Amino acid sequence: MLKELTKGIIKENPLFVQLLGVCPSLATTGSLTNALGMGAAFTMVLIGSNLIISAIKSFIPEQVRIPSYIVVIASLVTVIEMLMEAFVPDIYAALGIFIPLIVVNCIILGRAEAFASKHGLWSSLQDAVGMGIGFTLALAIIATFRELLGTGKLLGIPVLGAAYHPMLILILPAGAFITMGFVFAAVNYLRQRNEVRHG
Repeated sequence: MLKELTKGIIKENPLFVQLLGVCPSLATTGSLTNALGMGAAFTMVLIGSNLIISAIKSFIPEQVRIPSYIVVIASLVTVIEMLMEAFVPDIYAALGIFIPLIVVNCIILGRAEAFASKHGLWSSLQDAVGMGIGFTLALAIIATFRELLGTGKLLGIPVLGAAYHPMLILILPAGAFITMGFVFAAVNYLRQRNEVRHG
């Protein structure tokens, strides 16, 4: 029953397994606050688009299927962008152009095409929540390492003490590549080990 909900978190994690959404992951994981903000915005758009597309799928002509999905996604992104600007202006300013770029995020369009357009509302909701949690979790893991080791802080709160010498490269763009490389390597190692263990 909860297969759609859990697959996006572990087995089909959009970032760690499918390697989708790498661009916003590199750009928005300099701090855990920004990563959680991006994850929340992404998840809200994904839930809304999956539900709307699942509900209207039988009314969309085959010839305009993809443009229709993009209109739905773009409308939701505009609403989320306006809400973030009104209620969390600091996060909105920090994320900048990456909020409107959710429109062309291949994960959202992919879930609309591969799942929501073929399944009912409940399954589509589970799929969106699972994929959203999985993507947010992936962003949070990368951001935690970058912020903690790059600044000695987490959520802006000093954690490692005054004696710690921050590795400033980790909060720079190059640090995003380095961190993601190590995290991807660790995830692949754990997946392969798990596959060997379970035959």
